[in-house]
Amino acid sequence: MEKLKRPLNEVETEKQELSLPQKKYYRQRAHSNPIADHDFDYPSCPETYDWSTLYPDITNEKSKIYNKRVEMLDIGCGYGGLLVTLSPMFTDSMILGMEIRVKVSQYVIERIKALRANQPNCYDNIACIRTNAIKYLPNFFKKGQIKKMFFLYPDPHFKKSKHKWRIINDTTLSEYAYVLAEEALVYTVTDVKDLHEWMVKHFSEHGLFKRVEDDDLKDDPVVDKLYESSEEGKKVTRNNGDKFLAVFMRIKDPDL
Repeated sequence: MEKLKRPLNEVETEKQELSLPQKKYYRQRAHSNPIADHDFDYPSCPETYDWSTLYPDITNEKSKIYNKRVEMLDIGCGYGGLLVTLSPMFTDSMILGMEIRVKVSQYVIERIKALRANQPNCYDNIACIRTNAIKYLPNFFKKGQIKKMFFLYPDPHFKKSKHKWRIINDTTLSEYAYVLAEEALVYTVTDVKDLHEWMVKHFSEHGLFKRVEDDDLKDDPVVDKLYESSEEGKKVTRNNGDKFLAVFMRIKDPDL
């Protein structure tokens, strides 16, 4: 006996769950030369960038955070651990990760896509782009736009000849200060003592930053998440390595 076919309008169209990407297929060298000429797409100015391609579900008028802008930025976001951690903590904020490595950034993009599909109405406020923050930060963000910025376990570039590649230096700090709002916070964590001292020295000597005392960080819910939210942080824990934290505040320009 021939089976009756169900009408098309009765066919279930439930969204299938997407499998999370596997890191083993997205491995890449840890070191990348940020000064080299990479092939990047970037806007001529912040006003021309279409953020709806990254945040399609929260850039429409029905969203509770419609008309807001990216306020939290993870530079060198790696495999996106901090982005995923911060997303449910700051549901009313748009959070962006920037990663220079091709395969790693693609992993984060696929990871967020799968999380959104498997958990509707979750993780809509995070995204990742592949770009070079050292060169193109002002192309994406307006002056004073960012309220929290993160540098978790940045590449130490151990050789002295490559210190100019470090994500924190005199030139880059001025770029960061430009996009940071007054009283915005910059969080840094590393397992390399020399790099920690380097970052503290450069931030402290720059006229637009001051270090936040440890006692003032006790009530900051973000701090405890910084040590192990990233893959690198978990690796340091497994190896019983040290972790050095330093947080800095963007202060008002004294010349103004």
